[in-house]
Amino acid sequence: MPRYFMHLADGIDVLIDPEGTEMAFEAVAAKALAAARDCMAGDVHKGVLDLRYRIDVHDENDKVVHSLPFANAVKILPPN
Repeated sequence: MPRYFMHLADGIDVLIDPEGTEMAFEAVAAKALAAARDCMAGDVHKGVLDLRYRIDVHDENDKVVHSLPFANAVKILPPN
């Protein structure tokens, strides 16, 4: 099973996933979405939602195979 690495980027810095996760390629997008929402949930508990971040998923050859901006991980509903 291939190993994928989910790096957290904000346009300036990158937090590297050194271990990666073994999964089928078909699971990459769903895992990235879950990871992004998990990161955002922690920030929301602190009263912040920073949509400048993204998760870049790299394969074992360090090629980006999926990229998910945090802004695409949630639907924001404005107040009425």
